[in-house]
Order: sequence, then C-alpha cells, then structure tokens
Amino acid sequence: MSLKPSSFALTVGPLLFNWSADEFSDFYARIADEAPVDRVTIGEIVCSKRTPFYADRIPAAIERLQRGGKQVVLSSLAMVTLEREKRGARELFDQDLLEVEINDLTLMNWVKPEMAFSIGPLVNVYNEATLAYLARQGARRFCLPPELPFASVEVLAAAAAASGAEIELWAYGRIPLAISGRCTHARVHGLSKDSCQFVCAKDADGLAVRTLDGANFLAVNGVQTLSHISGALIGDLDRLARAGVTSLRLSPHTGDFIGVTRAFAEVASGALSAKEGLARLRQSAPEAAFSNGFLFGDCGAAALHER
Repeated sequence: MSLKPSSFALTVGPLLFNWSADEFSDFYARIADEAPVDRVTIGEIVCSKRTPFYADRIPAAIERLQRGGKQVVLSSLAMVTLEREKRGARELFDQDLLEVEINDLTLMNWVKPEMAFSIGPLVNVYNEATLAYLARQGARRFCLPPELPFASVEVLAAAAAASGAEIELWAYGRIPLAISGRCTHARVHGLSKDSCQFVCAKDADGLAVRTLDGANFLAVNGVQTLSHISGALIGDLDRLARAGVTSLRLSPHTGDFIGVTRAFAEVASGALSAKEGLARLRQSAPEAAFSNGFLFGDCGAAALHER
C-alpha cells in the first residue's frame, strides 16, 4: 500500500545542539529554500545560555522560512527555572503572529484564550485524559513523547481526533530522554554549569557516552541526555497513517539533513518505497545507527531491521 502525497505534514523540530550563529543561519536558509517540509519549529529548547549567541539571527531566519512557504512555530525551553527564562517564556506569548510549542507546562500560565499553541515531545502526554484536557485549553497539535509504544500512539491518535487535534511523531534523529538542572557536558570537561565555557559546541550532534565495555550507549547535549541511536520511522509510514498520525518530526543533525527531509517526503508521497527511503536515509546520515524500537521493538535501542 502506498501513501497519498498529503498523508503527512513534515515538521523540522527545533535545533537541539549548540551550533554557531553562522551555522544556525545557514541551516535555516537551506531549510527555507531546499527542504520539502511544511513546518519549522525554531527556538532554544535545551539551555537558555546558548540563546544570546544567535538571538539576533532568529528574525531573519523566520522571515526567510516564511518566504519559503514554511509555517514557523516558536519553541519553548524544556525546563524554565531562572527569572530570565521566565521573562523569555512570557515574551513568547506577548506576540500573536506565530504559534508557540510548549515544552514546559508552566508556560500554560501565559496562554491566551485566542492563541494558537501546540504541545512538544518533552511534555508527558501519556493518556487520553491529559490529551483531552490540554486540547480543551486550546492545544491544536501534540508531538507525542518518543518513548511511547505503538499501541499507545493508536489510542492517543483516536483521542486527538475526537478532540479536534492532530498527532505528530518523532520520526528522525537522536531521541531526547531526559533534561537536568546539571550540565553533564561541562562536568565531563571538569567545568561547572555556571562556567561551562560552552563546551557543548564541540559536539555538533552530542557527546558520545559509552559503557565500560566500549559499547555506544547515550549522547550528552549540555543538560540534555539523548539516545545514541537515531529514531527512524521512514519504513513505518503506512502503519502510522492507518493509526491516525498526521505529522512527522525530523530533528536537525549534521550530515545531509536536506536529503533526510527529501527521503521522508518522497516515501510519504509514494515516489519511493519504504526500502528505498531507508537506503536514502542511510546515504544521508552514514554515521547514524537507526531504530524504531520504542514504537515496535522490545526496547528503545533495538537496531532497525529492514523488512
């Protein structure tokens, strides 16, 4: 069974890693001009200390993305604790031109009744009651936590449809597992969080964490812990479509990310088979190890096997 071209919307998730301001601008310029995606979520989600380095680039990136026909969504921090972070969160809701994606439920304090917002993957929407409550508050789209099994996704997609909301799934990229008040990335280099020297910028896709036996295990990104393995649902689009998933999230990484977006777009449209799409994905990210283990495997790190 091949999918129709309109089966899925494609969303570029927020950049999780500490790239330079020039890399930030170049990345979003290419997304605007070359990527066959519908929506781009932009803004700092991991560490507010990074924001000053590229904050002045955000307006130009938004303008170019909109010129390129992309819907732009502003993303929030995953953990708002400091007063300056609270001010930044409030500022997201002082504008009404762009949708806001909430990744910390404390931001619900500032949601206006008429304002469009969505719920990001770092909010624990695990059951129908939570989803229905947030939908009644105005949430129009839910990017579900990537650790959910497929049976839960089916139930939540049905609940979303009943509430007039949409379901998005994390379809590509290292999977966010935890966020902390402490910075492991700094500690690895003998530094404290307050004087971290922004060492996370040395690892464009996160710092590899290995077991004592040398096996790849996790990745550290500042205060965030990610999976080592990358989620890749390109071979599962038929099942996701039947379950009621309407949108796929592609998380920015180095390598040929434009190629990643094109592979997903072509499989979703039926121009490529799932097997061909996975082969294209491997070409675009040759260093990545792929998995769909959280959805369909015995464990989240289960290696992806071609069917």
